Amino acid sequence: MSRAPFLMSIALTRNFSIIAHIDHGKTTLSDRLLETTRTITDRERQDQLLDAMDLERERGITIKAHPVTMHYKAKDGQTYKLNLLDTPGHVDFSYEVSRSLAACEGALLLVDASQGVEAQTVANLNLALNQNLHVIPVINKIDLPAADVEKVKKQLEDILQLPSDEAVPASAKMGIGIEDILEAVVKYIPAPKDRADGHLRASVFDSVFDNYRGVVSYVRVFSGSIRRGMKIQMMSTGQNYEVKDVGVFKPKMVASDVLEPGDVGYVIANVKSTADVKIGDTITESRNPSPEPLPGFKEISPMVFSGIYPVSTDDFESLKAAVGKLQINDAAFTFMAESSAALGFGFRCGFLGLLHMEIVQERLRREFNMDIISTYPSVVYEVKKTNGDELIVDNPSFLPPANEIEEIREPIVKVFILVPNENIGDVMSLVSEKRGLMEQTETIDDRRVMLHCVLPLNEILVDFNDKLKSITRGYGSMDYEHAGYRAEDLVKMDMMIAGDPVDAFSCIVHRSKAESRGRQLAEKLKEVIPQQLFVVAIQAAIGGKIIARESISALKKNVTAKCYGGDITRKRKLLEKQKEGKKRMKAIGKVNIPQEAFIEVLKTN
Repeated sequence: MSRAPFLMSIALTRNFSIIAHIDHGKTTLSDRLLETTRTITDRERQDQLLDAMDLERERGITIKAHPVTMHYKAKDGQTYKLNLLDTPGHVDFSYEVSRSLAACEGALLLVDASQGVEAQTVANLNLALNQNLHVIPVINKIDLPAADVEKVKKQLEDILQLPSDEAVPASAKMGIGIEDILEAVVKYIPAPKDRADGHLRASVFDSVFDNYRGVVSYVRVFSGSIRRGMKIQMMSTGQNYEVKDVGVFKPKMVASDVLEPGDVGYVIANVKSTADVKIGDTITESRNPSPEPLPGFKEISPMVFSGIYPVSTDDFESLKAAVGKLQINDAAFTFMAESSAALGFGFRCGFLGLLHMEIVQERLRREFNMDIISTYPSVVYEVKKTNGDELIVDNPSFLPPANEIEEIREPIVKVFILVPNENIGDVMSLVSEKRGLMEQTETIDDRRVMLHCVLPLNEILVDFNDKLKSITRGYGSMDYEHAGYRAEDLVKMDMMIAGDPVDAFSCIVHRSKAESRGRQLAEKLKEVIPQQLFVVAIQAAIGGKIIARESISALKKNVTAKCYGGDITRKRKLLEKQKEGKKRMKAIGKVNIPQEAFIEVLKTN
């Protein structure tokens, strides 16, 4: 394996990140920076070079952060080491973004010259400013016919309070202004500071699992140095490991002898699972540990839960192996075995958000060829019981009886919604329909307004974004951040089929919405459950109270078919006998719900 070249003075190092709204050209810009600094050769050139996963390429999104080290000879004659951290842009991965930003001193904020400032631009800028980074605005896509650079400069001043004279006009696709961006990075972004106190402090901002070498931790060194053979300690767990290899990304991994203060690179120690490496954790030396860790670490906890079951019960063991392998790669994904009377054995899985859930399910289907059913996604509720106990409930089945509950608190989110002026009324009514509160409105330009709202996370899980896009004909955008918990009038709604509750359809809903949700589910179930020889009642119930009902009429077998003419009393006798049989069947009959019915109902929800 080749070794990384010469060590450089910390004053010539620049660590920066690229942040932007989805589709504003982050990944394309990083491709151009790699080409301009000759970090990659023409032979290695390909679009979306830092997006290694098939899913990332298809969806045009970045799921994992990818660091890369470049060397750039600036106009002042000095050669600078530039460490670029390409971050995921989606809100589900905002903790990973904040840890990546904490490893930098500056950020390039990309804004599309034709679309201007978007919802996520504001949210990502707030993340960068919270980390005290120097932000350089880059106005991208200036080659588009609809580009309006002056309008975007005005938005930078008015909405984001960023100096527009520092803004660099560029087109990543056409390669315009790339040198100017590199010069701005060298000029405006400060060099890293070395806390030279003899202690090793390195922050882990991501980790991946390599089948041959174990866990590869992506680190930024703040003080001290890491070299092979060193004994290191993870400060959150207190575990000690031996460093097997260190190096930098160019963009492939290149081994080096040492990582110095200010460097961004990788550390491979004898770590078996990514669950042992917490993102945001501090690495220090075992023999001479740092007295305190670097700030900002928090345990990452799932926000959305869903049950994942194999379509065929024979596939349970294969599914178990598949989710185990996924968790080795993705420490934010959690699972535990559960069983359902309707769906058999499966797993209760925890995700950071909806996109994270979609990606995990898609990877199970693609990489492991699993046929799976997933139940309706739910969020984590905090329940305070009448005896003072506090519970965390992620599954409606675990909710205590209503008479033992003092209050239920649900997670709420702060949502930034950017909409065209003519759609404000419709979007406001969508927000109130989803039990949201409007806090303030902010005019972006003569065409668009930013709405600041507070909504329950449960309400935006499934169809909020779709409805927003259809109301605004695709021009609306949204972003959200978590804002704690709030007590609400929430109840558990059970669906009963022929008097038996079916756990797969239980859900926690707001009392004001329970009736409409119950009616909607009952109507759907009526369509998909096959007729029986007796009338089947489908009921939605809260506690013992029925709030919605549908009936599936009985299959009528023609018992008098074999009677040709003759006495009417014989026909009557047969019909009476049938009526008695149906009565007895209704009392003891059970309805077997076919697997297809579950798939159909859970899919539409």
